[in-house]
Amino acid sequence: MDSKDNPFMDAVTRDNQREKKRQALLRAAAKMFNQKGYHTTSLEDVAADLGVTKPTIYHYLGNKEAVLLACVRTGLQQLLTAAEQASDSDGNGADRLEFFLREYARINMDDFGRCVIRSRPESLSEDGARKFQSLKREIDVQMRKLIGDGIDDGSIESQSPKLLAFTLAGALNWPARWYDPNGELTPELVSREMVRILANGFRPRR
Repeated sequence: MDSKDNPFMDAVTRDNQREKKRQALLRAAAKMFNQKGYHTTSLEDVAADLGVTKPTIYHYLGNKEAVLLACVRTGLQQLLTAAEQASDSDGNGADRLEFFLREYARINMDDFGRCVIRSRPESLSEDGARKFQSLKREIDVQMRKLIGDGIDDGSIESQSPKLLAFTLAGALNWPARWYDPNGELTPELVSREMVRILANGFRPRR
């Protein structure tokens, strides 16, 4: 059967096109939230940036809070995927933690990761804030698990896994605020060097 006569092929193509449009709208919204802040960004701003109408955004994403939650969910899913990849990677616990931390920092310098760090739950409704906090807690759980694995195999020294997780996250959240994508430093270089410095604090002294 010719592909143009195959209704299933057409449906797949339509779904792919819809998802591409949705992702373009999401990234444009994330960039604007990062630049202007959630409260001062309107859906009209996002629509104008892409040359579409406000109803188009409602059609693909919903209201402004739904758009922010979708942006945050995208960034947090990237972090969760990085944690899963780290857990499956080679090496000891410290090696796997470093793998995750490099990805954590790199993602936080991209549009969706920056949106996670720059957004505040108090900007949202009670239900939206609860969903936001729940998603963020899962990242903390995954980081502490990697730290715990390293402590168990002796490749990480820490008297308080909770404090170590807070310290690492605090340090690696900051690039979301100061990193300049138009500057000389690449996300890969920044993430690699920051994690190298931090690892000197949690790897055992020989």
